[in-house]
Amino acid sequence: MWTKTFGAAILAAGLSVSSLAMAQAPEPYQVTPELEAAAKAEGKVIFYTATDVTVAEKLADLFKSKYPEIAVQVERAGSERVFQRIGQEYSSGIYGADVIETSDAVHFEYFKREGWLAPMVPQEVADKWPADEKDPDGNFAAYRAHLSVLAYRSDLLPEADAPKTWTDLLDAKYKDKMVKAHPGYSGTVMTSTFVLSELLGWEFFEKLGEQGVMQVQSSTEPPKKLAQGERSIQVDGNEYNVFRLQDEGVPINIVYPAEGTPLAVGNAAVLKEAPSPNAAKLFYAFLFSKEAQQLNSDFGGLRSFHPDVKEKAGRTPIADIKLLHSDPAKLEPEIQTIKTNYEKYFGT
Repeated sequence: MWTKTFGAAILAAGLSVSSLAMAQAPEPYQVTPELEAAAKAEGKVIFYTATDVTVAEKLADLFKSKYPEIAVQVERAGSERVFQRIGQEYSSGIYGADVIETSDAVHFEYFKREGWLAPMVPQEVADKWPADEKDPDGNFAAYRAHLSVLAYRSDLLPEADAPKTWTDLLDAKYKDKMVKAHPGYSGTVMTSTFVLSELLGWEFFEKLGEQGVMQVQSSTEPPKKLAQGERSIQVDGNEYNVFRLQDEGVPINIVYPAEGTPLAVGNAAVLKEAPSPNAAKLFYAFLFSKEAQQLNSDFGGLRSFHPDVKEKAGRTPIADIKLLHSDPAKLEPEIQTIKTNYEKYFGT
């Protein structure tokens, strides 16, 4: 079964891109009337994504308002589930997805090694994206970024009593009050678990596992548990979901600990065997357009690498936050260790 063999295969392979002949990135492309006509003739694009479904559907609606002749089928799941699904499709030769996006950078290095991506560079990416946020060979680019944040319900926990650092969460007074997501399901949480284990050691997670933490799957879920009042503190969860709940009036405060806050980057790509290659190419360019990126920021609370996107007033600028970056080359060989330790300490 592909999902069981993946761990051994990816560990054995490592990030051995340097041993491969590096292809040159293709020339950037613009959206032309010919591309639009070809995409409309195909009439459909299928988008596998780990972004919260409400945000992804809103983005799809914006695309359909521009191209009503093209249906957008959004298939949302956690990053690890999206990854497994692509592996199953490319192992079986039955191809469903056109465009993919997950919050685990390791996935795209693996897809690139396997030759499953169609290199292409939208003009917007070529002109405006930072060099370290796009593949030098044109296989993928950073469609979004978000933080994995500590947060709390301000009506259930006074600010003076709220945790200020990651290690504060080990205080006995927070027992049975916390919720967190799972690195075996969420790419965001895989990233945050890795960088926090590097920063604080596995002893931190061992002690946290004794705190009666509610366990959920996706990083989109802890903010929702806060909104429902089931827990008063989230250990990790998407910053963008907290932003959206704050906009709705839910009393949640974000904490950016002095030790740093994990950054997760969501890459996007077009698959080599995309059933609708022209619609995929058009949709891929749209993902990086200013209007799509501004929608992601305004409605979705996502961070954008597009220099023309303006942050909503009241949000802490990313430049003012100490960020914890993850190196995919270091993370990849640690995946199985992370899953094993997590199961040992949290029982799931």
